[in-house]
Amino acid sequence: MAGRRRYGDPCGIARALDVVGERWAILVVRELLLGPKRFTALHRGLAGMSQNVLSQRLRDLEESGIVRHRVLGPPVSAPVYELTPRGQDLEPVLFALAKWGVRSPLDPSCTGELSADAMMFALKTTFDPDAASGLSVRLALRFEDDLYVAEIDAGRFHVARTETQVDADATLTTDVGTFRTLAFGGRPLEEPGNSGELRLEGDGRLAAQFLTCFPRPLATP
Repeated sequence: MAGRRRYGDPCGIARALDVVGERWAILVVRELLLGPKRFTALHRGLAGMSQNVLSQRLRDLEESGIVRHRVLGPPVSAPVYELTPRGQDLEPVLFALAKWGVRSPLDPSCTGELSADAMMFALKTTFDPDAASGLSVRLALRFEDDLYVAEIDAGRFHVARTETQVDADATLTTDVGTFRTLAFGGRPLEEPGNSGELRLEGDGRLAAQFLTCFPRPLATP
């Protein structure tokens, strides 16, 4: 890890930033929280990051014991990156950071869209158990090459990436930008469905109820 800048401060915060404080590093962790990814999928989820910088960050995180590189077993036999147990320990840190950051006003110059994994993590940080009271629903969410299963049951929310189609009450196939308007903008399902931006299969009523469980926090002035 020669050449990496360090704070030289014994404080635990400084020591944590020595490991994940480099630009893009914590976002690489975000992209791996829901499971392993191939290099190309990681790069696709980190718009604006060059492949060279991604390779360097992955090397840094591997050396720090946050990420590991392995080959998936048959029938896939594909090289992937995944978080180690130490890397998974960062999830509550990112959760708290996201809940704090979402209250900051959005910079008007920010024109990028969330990655699919960032969108799923945003659902986790905005989930309202009170709004989900009495609701039991399982959705499959497909965004191009990314497929997730999202469940609400007993006032709890869980989401995971999956490689195979799952049994679900409803399946939504769309792009992240459209889904964001549904979950956070209050847009009715019928509108993108009629325009062809979204394909709904299954119980539309349950899907609509699901989308009411993620209120957007008010920005801090």
